[in-house]
This record gives sequence, C-alpha cells and structure tokens, in this order.
Amino acid sequence: MTGIDHTHNPELRSWVASANGHADFPIQNLPFGVFTPPNEPPRGGVAIGDEIFDLVQAVRAGLFDEETEAVAVCAAAPSLNAFLQLGAGPRRALRARLSALLSEENATLGGRSGLLHRAADCVLGLPAQIGDYTDFYVGIHHARQVGKLFRPDNPLLPNYKYVPIAYHGRASSIVSSGTPVRRPFGQSKPADKEPKFAPTARLDYELELGVWIGTGNGPGDPIGIDRASEHIAGFCLLNDWSARDIQAWEYQPLGPFLAKNFATTISNWIVTPEALAPFRIPQPERPAGDPAPLPYLFNAEDQRCGGMAIELEVLLTTTKMREDGLPPHKLGLSNTRNMYWTVAQMVAHHTSNGCNLRAGDLMGSGTISGPANDQRGSLLEATEGGRDPIRLPTGEERTFLLDGDEILLRARAVKSGFASIGFGECRGVIVDAPTMPGNDVQWRNVR
Repeated sequence: MTGIDHTHNPELRSWVASANGHADFPIQNLPFGVFTPPNEPPRGGVAIGDEIFDLVQAVRAGLFDEETEAVAVCAAAPSLNAFLQLGAGPRRALRARLSALLSEENATLGGRSGLLHRAADCVLGLPAQIGDYTDFYVGIHHARQVGKLFRPDNPLLPNYKYVPIAYHGRASSIVSSGTPVRRPFGQSKPADKEPKFAPTARLDYELELGVWIGTGNGPGDPIGIDRASEHIAGFCLLNDWSARDIQAWEYQPLGPFLAKNFATTISNWIVTPEALAPFRIPQPERPAGDPAPLPYLFNAEDQRCGGMAIELEVLLTTTKMREDGLPPHKLGLSNTRNMYWTVAQMVAHHTSNGCNLRAGDLMGSGTISGPANDQRGSLLEATEGGRDPIRLPTGEERTFLLDGDEILLRARAVKSGFASIGFGECRGVIVDAPTMPGNDVQWRNVR
C-alpha cells in the first residue's frame, strides 16, 4: 500500500494561490487528466486549484529531472494510457516532482507564461482510451435495499458474500462529465400488458466510484490479492445511468444490457492512490455469521488498509430550480466505507480466471449506498421503486428523472491532520429521446 510522505503535509502551500484551501485540488492532490486549452491541441495536465498545470509546456521548459522527464512526457500525451501502463513507481516519482515544482519554494515559476491555464477556459476530456469497462456490485446496502424491492424475504442472493459480482459494460458509451445524456429507447413490459418499445420512463442514476487500471496482466496470468493494489492507477467518480423499466424486463437470465449501455458518465481527473494514502482505513469487519473471503481474496495487509474513507454525494437540479436560481438539492450522502469488497479484491477476482486487464481499463464499484434513507445512491432505492416520490424545494416531485434534470456527483476525502481533497464534478443533464426510425413522433418529456 502507498505510504504517507512529505507530499501529504497539510502545511504545504502552492504558488498557485487558488490551490491553497481549494475544496478539490490543493497541492496535496495533483490528479492527472487530459484537457484542451483555447486554440491548442489536447494534452495531459494536472489539476491545481482553479488552474491546470500544462505538462507539455513544463517538459519544454526542462522542469523535470532525469528520473521523471520520460514519465512526464507520457503524462503530457493527449491520452494517458502509456502513462498508466508505467505503473506505481514512475507515477509516484512524477507526483513527488510535481509537488516540489508547484510548492511555494518554486514561486518563480509563477512568472513563466504558458505553464498554467484557467480550468474554466479549457475543455476537459476522458483521461485515457478505455478498452474495457466492468461494473461491480460491492455496495452491500444498495444490493440489500434493491433486493428487498423484488425479493422481500431473500434480498441478498447466496453468492453475494462469496463473489465480488460484476457485469461487463460498454466502454464506447463512457462520456466525460458535462456531456448531455440522451434518454434511451428500449423494450419494457408494463404489468398485465404486452411489451412495448418506447423511451424509458424510469431513468435513474447510480452513485459509484470508478477505478482506473494501470499496469495490466497477460492472458492466463492472474493478479494475486497481494499484488492487486499495485495495478490500480487511480480513481474517479462514476454515474452508471440506468433505465429501470428496461432493466426489469431484459435482465433475466443474463443481466444488464440496453438498460445500462447507453451512457456512463465519469469525472475528468484521475485521483492517484498516492493522494488518497491518508484516507486509507481498515476494511470494515464483516458482520457476525458472514463467511470469510476465500483464500484467493484474502490478504492481511488489504484487510488492514484496503478500505477508504471518501464521502460521496449526489445532487439534483431541475430546469425550474435553475430558472429560480436555487442551489442543487442533495439526494444522498454516502461513503466508500459501505463497500463490502475492497478494490484489490475486485482486481484479484476479475483476473482470477486468467482475464487480462490493460492500462486504461475502467472498473465501477457499483452503487455505494448507506443504510439510512438519506444515504441512498439511486432513485430506485430513495423512492422505494417509485412508490414514494422525492419532494423538491420548488414543490416538484421526482420518482425517476425527467428531461432537463441534471445529476451532480461530488466526493470528498477528509481526515483530521491532513488537507482534504476532492475529485471534481461528475455531472450530466438528461435530454429528450431521439426520433426513432419508423416512429411518427418524437417522444417529449417523460412525466
């Protein structure tokens, strides 16, 4: 596991003024991403306060030493796959060098033009080309609460506490924060009626943690639980949009398909394991009577510090709320403490059959809900399957999402004695379903 070092010093300050005390991107964070400055091509950069540190310009200026220059070149590329493939050692070295460059001790760099860009002036994109995407189901409270809706007497299926359950999603429809999400068409079956093909009327969000894979493994070469953390390059926020009516009709016997592959939104920055080192915690103990993980999923070090303490928040704005100038309405506040399986266990299980992961692959945690009503990570749970609408400050009600609704995910890692860090925003607004070939009219707002 990554240790705590001088880069986590809460007294460390940056010559980038907006970084000092920044909610998401103080100098103790330094996440990597890809951005496009005005009138220039895309390239890699580092979020620092309200600015982006331009790695292309930093390499040109000769700011890196022999150990980190080649790593910085990879991190400056318009896609970070090669950088992620380098693994933990080079990434740690580059982060340490960036911490030094951006600290107050190097304040003279503030006078050099081109090193910084205002983030608000840039377009943020996906950090890497995502070859494969797998979504897990490690939020036990979500699994239990959803299970109660469909199987009140048996909410958790027998395999849940033995197997880190997942499904393979669609990498091509993963989009960066801010990309509009078009309401999908699909087939659903109302009670006592024939199936119909129409836009979903039960569109939902899912509050998740995204996991970026760094160094991959070869086919037939499983990653042991003792080595799994070294293959994790970083984290992001992830919203696995879900069409619940389509899902209910199609998911048996093979699981999610069109109900989930139309869009998945992620935040733009890769928050490294190094930045999150202070927020590692013991994996919460399993309740009495739960089985111990099978040996290939058990590692004492992972149990000691493989958990994380990150607050996860989901908020909603409607068209009317924005017109009235109202702030986003909080729908739920959860925490990664509610993950039943660790990220290392997810990696170990994913590769246990010889499946090969590659740099830039993405994994989702599955919806991370807490046990209380105000900790739900989806509308399916929060509204009891649509039976108990959420009431908003405008007097509006929601059971599921309407066109014009915007979902915003935020994350915050907080610990006494350390600077808090965040992930940036993960947002998406719902827009009308398209006109389908053979349909006479376009479906308008689903009410």
